[in-house]
This record gives sequence, C-alpha cells and structure tokens, in this order.
Amino acid sequence: MSFLTVPLESSFNKKAFSCGIEALDNYLHNQANQDVKRKLAVCYVWPDANGNIIGYYTISSDSILQETLPLEVTRRLPNSYVNLPVILIGRLARDIHYKGQGVGEHLLLDALHRCYDISFQVGSMAVVVDPIDKNAVNFYQKYDFQLLPDSGRMFLEMETIKGLFS
Repeated sequence: MSFLTVPLESSFNKKAFSCGIEALDNYLHNQANQDVKRKLAVCYVWPDANGNIIGYYTISSDSILQETLPLEVTRRLPNSYVNLPVILIGRLARDIHYKGQGVGEHLLLDALHRCYDISFQVGSMAVVVDPIDKNAVNFYQKYDFQLLPDSGRMFLEMETIKGLFS
C-alpha cells in the first residue's frame, strides 16, 4: 500500500469513509468541501487506487495565547507577542478498516512534515491539535505533544518537529 496524501477532490468517495467517530465522519462527508472552498482549512486525504479515502487530516492557521504555554517555552519568546502563530491540525482520522496498520502515524507524520515546511513561508512556532478523546490524547503524547493547561489542546514546537525529520 503506497502512501501519498493529496488535497481533497470531489472525485474521491467520501461517503464510504468511516473511522468510528461520528463527528469526524460527518465532517468529511458534509463539511470538508465547504471549509476548503471558504479557505478555512485544507483537507489532505490518502486515497486508495479506487478513490476511497483511507484517512485524512486538515490543517489551518491559528494562534494561541503565550500565557497558555509552559514557562520553559515562554522564557525563550519575546513578551511582545501575546498571540503566537501556530498551525492547527484540526482533524485527523483513518478509516476503521485500516485500524492497527499504522495509518494514523503515517497521516500525523505527513501532516507534521507539511506543517514544518509551511513554517518557512508563514511564521508558525508550533503545531496545535484538539484531541477528540482520551485515545487521541494518548496517540499525540507518543509524538511528544504537550497538554496546554485548562484548554484540552496539545502542542508540539517546530524545533521538536525538525528533530523528527533530521
């Protein structure tokens, strides 16, 4: 099974996708195309040879308050930045038929690599995710994402991401 993510196109079979989490399924089935058209997010999919979607993720720009980050991060940043630029991986899901085959890891690493590359064109100091449940928190923690207190969000600095690919 070759791995290649591409931007979502109308020719892909979105309706067949099911990850087992209704909100993530509904997003791909009903909302993703609209978000792409409105430039709210970009949706990348991993299609199989028949145009069925093995998995997907979305990315968009975002910002987080500097005060929400741990002290060991903020002490390296200028105080003049109240809001810090980040890239949001808003959704990440794999079809339930591919559970246990490393699809989620492939998708996350692809998204992180893409975010890192983008950070050279649009300033972004970290990647942020909004884990949907405890399983997602555990998944992201395996890749060194840190919880942001009081928000449920998690972040990973670009410098850490750089280390994943060098």
